[in-house]
Amino acid sequence: MNLIAWMIVACEIAFWIVIILGLATRYMFKKQKLSFFILALTPVVDFVLLIVTSVDLYGGATATYAHAIAAVYIGISIAFGKSMIQWADERFQYYVMKSGEKPRRRYGKEYAKHYFKSWIQHLVAYAIGATLLAAMMYIVPNGKTNVLHNVVEFWTVIVGIDFLLSLSNFVWPKKEKESGYTNS
Repeated sequence: MNLIAWMIVACEIAFWIVIILGLATRYMFKKQKLSFFILALTPVVDFVLLIVTSVDLYGGATATYAHAIAAVYIGISIAFGKSMIQWADERFQYYVMKSGEKPRRRYGKEYAKHYFKSWIQHLVAYAIGATLLAAMMYIVPNGKTNVLHNVVEFWTVIVGIDFLLSLSNFVWPKKEKESGYTNS
């Protein structure tokens, strides 16, 4: 694995460590301001990955799938970051702190609306990631950017499929599974 691939792994680990530390600081140590500061560091993780990837490409590295995945990762992290923190917060409260409501599953129209909202976040992630990929194509001095272009094309198809899936939830709503036993 190359440096960028390792940086992606390190950034993902750092992202979740920052979230866990932020939530632990908030709920276990009751330090709201410090918790907010720690959670606000999540974009710094993305910025570090962006800098390392940009420097690597500008320095003459041939664009690889790792470089492309770095842009995808940053786009997803920025677009979904707040909702991922909220997701982790709900589970931390319930499963670790034993307080709050149990995170519930969504069904029917509620699920369809939630999925469509996540598709919009996916579209935002795509816009950010595709912009970063275009910037990478621009800064690569040797012009060897076929991999980056291929990822943009593939991701475009994925966003389209995700859109169709989000619409299908309105046509065929997700139903709650029935339990396997009866109360008689």
